Amino acid sequence: MYVILDGLGDDPLDPLGGRTPLEVARTPHMDGLAKRGRNGIVTTVGKGIAPESDIAVFAILGYDPHRHHTGRGPLEALGAGLEISPGDLAYRANFATVERDEDSWEIIDRRAGRDLSSGEAGALATEVQDKVQLSGASFELRATSGHRAALVLRSESNWLSAEVENSDPAYGREGRLGVAKETFENRVVEVAPLAGHEDDDAAVLAARLSNEWLQASYEVLEGSEVNRTRRAAKRLPGNFILTRDGGDHLPELEPFKSKFGPEFGCFVEMPVELGIAKLTGMGVVEAPTGVSATEQYQAWAELANEAIEGFDGLYIHIKGPDVPAHDGDHEAKIKSIEDIDAHFFAPLLGGLDDRHTIVAVTADHSTSCARKSHTDGPVPLLVSGPGVSSDAVTTYGESAARSGAIGHITGTEIMPGLVAAARS
Repeated sequence: MYVILDGLGDDPLDPLGGRTPLEVARTPHMDGLAKRGRNGIVTTVGKGIAPESDIAVFAILGYDPHRHHTGRGPLEALGAGLEISPGDLAYRANFATVERDEDSWEIIDRRAGRDLSSGEAGALATEVQDKVQLSGASFELRATSGHRAALVLRSESNWLSAEVENSDPAYGREGRLGVAKETFENRVVEVAPLAGHEDDDAAVLAARLSNEWLQASYEVLEGSEVNRTRRAAKRLPGNFILTRDGGDHLPELEPFKSKFGPEFGCFVEMPVELGIAKLTGMGVVEAPTGVSATEQYQAWAELANEAIEGFDGLYIHIKGPDVPAHDGDHEAKIKSIEDIDAHFFAPLLGGLDDRHTIVAVTADHSTSCARKSHTDGPVPLLVSGPGVSSDAVTTYGESAARSGAIGHITGTEIMPGLVAAARS
């Protein structure tokens, strides 16, 4: 059982007496696993890289993102059920709130208040799909979860290069890797070819079509009945769609089973994780989402104990802690962690055959409540189960894990270690 708690790691916070939300949270079940097993810390992608979830998940599943990654957009599109062919330009997208001025758009909220329902987002996406027309190109827009969406642009006759800027200022590009910025100006970025690609016709065309689409979709969204209703209710409109992490083809990945040996299934919530799971050939377990967090955790725990009978292992990715951290709400992050311990780990461990099952718990990245963004901070890792000797660590947390027997490793080292432990 390989459990990923999204955005679990954090910085020591003054309001918490220099501790992190995980260190403050009451987590008797995760603490018990840490006490019975071995612990360490993980830099998931690399020092100085504040990873987005896509490249972090690549790494913690054992695939080097520096070698294999082609951009988050194609993974989002695949997970959302969109077709993407080589030369299409796929983006991760966010419905956002902006105000227009003479030069560009000021971003009021990058997530449209984070209260855009999936129904509202779906209606907005359908309206854009029906009303926006591009010159010499077509597109597909798919709302996925809340404010999130996937976008695919297609030229009728030309390759569209992904070597273009994000319109979302909160994320930068390091090659094909998307990284979170600590500071940025809250204005929409005009899409342009990346440095070194100014004379690349495919990048110039991709930038032109991206900007044309951003302008046209804004005009549709600004006049949408959905947004008029939201404004009347004193809620922020989803009147702009920010784009980031473009990719012009899907990566080619060796199937997980042939790379590592075990047959894995997965429980995932977000399209990007689903896209990665599909590419690696994992079995996707149909599990409930869209219910309350505690109901979801309980249902996932029960299903995981059933599903493990049909697989050698499960990758279980729980979004919970990441969301309040992005909002800067450390108390809500503490509650999320405690809910996961009480409503996921308690029933999971209660129904688990611990004589034959290794449990590993870590995170894809740290999400700082103080900075409201991903950071390059290392995340704690615990590994517990048959054949795994214990170390001196007695609680699950960032500081305690530093003294564990596993030491400080990289994300790509986790999976080979887990497979070796399971075989021993």
